[in-house]
Amino acid sequence: MAIAAESSAGIEVRRLTGGIGAEIPGVDLAAPLSAAVLAAIRAALLRHKVVFFRGQRLSHPAHIAFGRRLGPLTRRPGPKHGVHPEGYPEILTVDPDAEDTRYGRRFEERLRPKELRPDSGWHVDLAAAVNPPAISVLRAETVPDHGGDTQWTSLVAAHQGLSAPLRELAAGLRAEHTLFAGCELLLSDEEDVAVIRRLTEDTLLSVHPVVRVHPETGERALFVPPASVSRIAGLLPWESRLLLELFHGHIGRPEHTVRWRWAAGDVAVWDNRAVAHLQPADLDHTDHRRTLYRVTVLGDRPAGPDGFASEAVHGEPLTAWPGS
Repeated sequence: MAIAAESSAGIEVRRLTGGIGAEIPGVDLAAPLSAAVLAAIRAALLRHKVVFFRGQRLSHPAHIAFGRRLGPLTRRPGPKHGVHPEGYPEILTVDPDAEDTRYGRRFEERLRPKELRPDSGWHVDLAAAVNPPAISVLRAETVPDHGGDTQWTSLVAAHQGLSAPLRELAAGLRAEHTLFAGCELLLSDEEDVAVIRRLTEDTLLSVHPVVRVHPETGERALFVPPASVSRIAGLLPWESRLLLELFHGHIGRPEHTVRWRWAAGDVAVWDNRAVAHLQPADLDHTDHRRTLYRVTVLGDRPAGPDGFASEAVHGEPLTAWPGS
């Protein structure tokens, strides 16, 4: 239940928690939206980090069109992007069964027992890229009658919750981000070896500031999502592990989070520069089908308080998709 409401440009914004998340009722994202309404949605997004719209009627073209109103769309090139609906390469299909052709049956489910920490699933979309997407737009098409919730956590609140000495320490640190950093891939496991080979053949690895300064709000975010950070650069391995354990435990604190119970047609829009999110694990042992679709808006290189801008070690920057 919403705990507070505000209004701007004729839209209502209902806060969902004390620190993150808001629902915006009464807006049809498939209809033409005025510049004032779009500006109000963007302002709510910047303030609340993730906003939700219930009962939308977005087709694939309408989903793409709305995403483009927020900025040029981006995606990883070619098959590295993942599965997409035929004819709509801008869209990523989020469905464990859709991953079969790339990795084998329920790849995410197989990886989950290999996670280094219970909270290793928290991630920022495409954080291993030197310029991760700025905004993600996710819509639900098929959802189970129970379970399958998604959670988001405010990396800004996580940073604010650190003590002053830790904030000062973090401000000058950099972290390496790569794919599957939150999992232990074993050379004794043939399926893991196949994944390792793909990673080494086409590595995506970037160095980001541990504290990211938001380019629009100036807020500082603890930009170390557990799923992508392999180490803190310049530290000894044991120093890096201990400090990341502290940061990662802080990111997922309940007071920084919001949880969304999906219904078909719901749309979530989040600021990928200020939040991490966690996909559900409670359906792994069931046969329930869950299909969602996502587009992402092109982002810039993260910058730290000391002016350091992210650097690519391996892999090319994301670019605007043609037509965006």
